[in-house]
Amino acid sequence: MDTSKKTNNPAYSHTDNTPVNLTNEQWKKILPKDVYEVARQKGTERAWTSPLEELKDVGTYYCAVCGNPLFKSDTKFESGCGWPSFYQPISKSSIIYAADHSYGMDRTEVMCGRCKSHLGHVFNDGPPPTHLRYCINGVVLDFEKAKEAEKKYNADKQ
Repeated sequence: MDTSKKTNNPAYSHTDNTPVNLTNEQWKKILPKDVYEVARQKGTERAWTSPLEELKDVGTYYCAVCGNPLFKSDTKFESGCGWPSFYQPISKSSIIYAADHSYGMDRTEVMCGRCKSHLGHVFNDGPPPTHLRYCINGVVLDFEKAKEAEKKYNADKQ
């Protein structure tokens, strides 16, 4: 996803790890409607609708709300569930967890560790080495290819 369109979002950063505490009213003014619905209202995008579901490129997945790094592409796997799936977050602080008993189910919700936006759920049926499946709504993810990130890094050093 082209993150250059995030100029209207003062919280968006791939490097700042300061917690973001905006109200839902503030987020509603900043975020696209589909991202707001999932991230702030705990919605779910329809299965098999995210272009990130089948993406095989090497790079990093970020929170589409605040830019927090969430997952590396080498932890992504094909789970068959219809949403991008990963077996491990990029760091222990990139994700936070909460019990979710909605819709008569017992699940574990995963949220962005920086802005507390809803990302999806984690299940205990993933592949080794963690045996976890982070089932994430693609609409709340941004992806940056590794080569693009390297170019930006080198340009910033000059």
